[in-house]
Amino acid sequence: MLKRTNPGEFPVINQAYNTVFEPNKLSIGLVLPIEAYPVGAEPAMETHLETAKLAEELGFSALWLRDVPFNVPSFGDAGQMFDPYVYLGTLAAVTTNIALGTASIILPLRHPAHVAKAAATADVLSRGRLLLGVASGDRPEEYPALQKSFIDRGERFRDSFDYIRAVANSYPHYEGTQGVLAGNIDMLPKPVGGQVPILITGGSQQSPDWVAQNGDGWMTYPRDTSSQARVIKEYRSRIADAGIQNKPVMQSLYVDLQDDAEAPPRPIHLGFQSGVGFLREYLTQLRELGINHVALNLRFNQANIQTTLQRLANELLPTFKH
Repeated sequence: MLKRTNPGEFPVINQAYNTVFEPNKLSIGLVLPIEAYPVGAEPAMETHLETAKLAEELGFSALWLRDVPFNVPSFGDAGQMFDPYVYLGTLAAVTTNIALGTASIILPLRHPAHVAKAAATADVLSRGRLLLGVASGDRPEEYPALQKSFIDRGERFRDSFDYIRAVANSYPHYEGTQGVLAGNIDMLPKPVGGQVPILITGGSQQSPDWVAQNGDGWMTYPRDTSSQARVIKEYRSRIADAGIQNKPVMQSLYVDLQDDAEAPPRPIHLGFQSGVGFLREYLTQLRELGINHVALNLRFNQANIQTTLQRLANELLPTFKH
């Protein structure tokens, strides 16, 4: 059943949005695949469904998957490799309550009708558990493979975003560079909450005001706490200046959890190696800064993944239980 929040806080959209994101609280999810694999390697994906089910059983709030059409060796990460929408359908079938998010669908590489149809389908099949993260893309090598231009991807992103919003309505009217909807056809199914919650990743080649005003939330990147505090304050100030409802902020974080609970932090790519004590302290700081969700990435974790998940569930999740 959809959990309702104070109407003066975050909007009510679907089950995923209103359980993962709550004002002044922080929830914790996981980036797929939930396995360790070195830079440049392909993940094994051998027990990925069993691990996803374990994550739900342990109380993590969301599973996040990437949209990586092509493996670009120079980028160093093939992601989970599967088509995101086929994977969402599979995950919806093997889980019950955990939110299923994309981080993120590359809008300029796909026609918005296909994105909207697939997203609404995944939302309905999962009973309102979809969070649609979208981005403009950061791998130039993929664009010529799909006969797309990289330089104007920001314009296509904006057009795709508006198209997806439009087709959530019945018999929509819309005219854009990627299609015209004259009100005489409809797209089914409709999202569970009337619209799919769309989270904008980074700047996505848009102005900060556009990002704040149009998305249902913002996906940003790890920063030092003082910088993160500043950008979150600026984002929420733009929302307030526009006179619209408050919205959530989330970020990712690479973690290498050490056996020693009190192990001090050591920097790694977009995150740190530490014991659970420092991780708890850091996440508490993020909650105070206004971050509402953190998606942990265990790609560089050196300990057994199942053991790490159990430790996080036992020693970290209770601190942030809603």
